[in-house]
Amino acid sequence: MKILLTGAAGFIGMHTALRLLARGDEVVGIDNLNDYYDVGLKQARLAQLTPHANFRFVHGDIADRASMEQLFAREKFQRVINLAAQPGVRYSLKNPHAYIQSNIVGLTNILEGCRHNQVEHLVYASSSSVYGANTHMPFSVHDNVDHPVSLYAATKKASEMMAHSYSHLYNLPTTGLRFFTVYGPWGRPDMSPSLFAGAILRGEPIDVFNQGKMQRDFTYIDDIVEGVVRVLDHVATPNPAFSTDAPDPGSSYAPYRVYNIGNHEPVELMAFIETIERAAGKIAVKNFLPMQAGDVVATYADVAALKNAVGFEPSTPLAEGIEKFVAWYRAYYQAA
Repeated sequence: MKILLTGAAGFIGMHTALRLLARGDEVVGIDNLNDYYDVGLKQARLAQLTPHANFRFVHGDIADRASMEQLFAREKFQRVINLAAQPGVRYSLKNPHAYIQSNIVGLTNILEGCRHNQVEHLVYASSSSVYGANTHMPFSVHDNVDHPVSLYAATKKASEMMAHSYSHLYNLPTTGLRFFTVYGPWGRPDMSPSLFAGAILRGEPIDVFNQGKMQRDFTYIDDIVEGVVRVLDHVATPNPAFSTDAPDPGSSYAPYRVYNIGNHEPVELMAFIETIERAAGKIAVKNFLPMQAGDVVATYADVAALKNAVGFEPSTPLAEGIEKFVAWYRAYYQAA
C-alpha cells in the first residue's frame, strides 16, 4: 500500500515505518523536525529510513493547511497513520499553543485530506492520558473519558471526537490508539526511561516523583508497532450492536474505533528504576519529589478490545525490553 506516515522522525514513527517498509509498503514520511527535543536524534532516526527505496521524506508541518492539501492531492495515499503530535504532559503547562497547533489544527488538516482524497483508513495516535481523573482500573475503552487533567490529554480527547465526526459525516474509517508509556531503542530523551538510564549511567541523581509510588503500563516499542500495523490492516467498521440509548465510547454506528495499546501489567516506578539499575549495573542516586501537576498516579490498560479485534496483545517482559533499551542507549550516546 501507499501510506502517509506523519511524525516519521519520531520514536514510534521510525519503528512503524521500518515495519511497513520491511513488508513492502511504500511510505511517505512527514515531520517538521522541531526542537522540542534533540533534532540530532530525529535526524539519526531518519537515517535508518532514507536508504529504503520505498521511503520518501517530506520536511513539513501538518499544521500547514496549504502544503497538506497539496500533499494529499498529489500522492493519493491509500491509508494514513498520524503519529505527529506535540507530546508531553508537563510541557503543555508551559506552551499550550503548541498543542493546539499540532494536535488540533494538524489533525484537522489530516482529516480533511483523508475526506477529499478517498483514503481507506486513518489510524491516529491518542493517549492513555485521556483517562484523566478516572481511577477505575484497568482503563477500558468502554469507560467515560470526559475529565482530562492536562491540556495534552484534552487535545487527545478532542482528536477522538474530531475523528468520530468525520467517520459519521463522511463515512471515513478512523481508529484511535491510546498508547500507554512506550519505551525502547531510539526512545524520546524527555521520557523517564531515557532520563533515568542516562543519569544512572553518568552517576547523576534522578528525580523520582510521588515518592516513586506511581504506576505505569510500560509497553515495549516492538509490541506497539505490531499493534499499529495490525490495526492499520483492520479497517474500522460500524459496531452492529451499538445502541444510541447507551452509547459505547469505544465504538460507534459509524466506522470508528478506539483501542488501548499497553502491556496490561502496570509496574511501580521504583520497580522500573530497579530494572534499569540492573541492566546498567549501577545504583541510582534518587531525588524524591512530590507529584507534578497534570500527572496521574497510575495507568493500566485493558487491551481486550484490541485482542478481540486483531488477535494481538503486547507481551514483551519488562526486563527483556529494558535490557535492549539500555544496550541501545549505551551504544548510541557513546558514539554520539
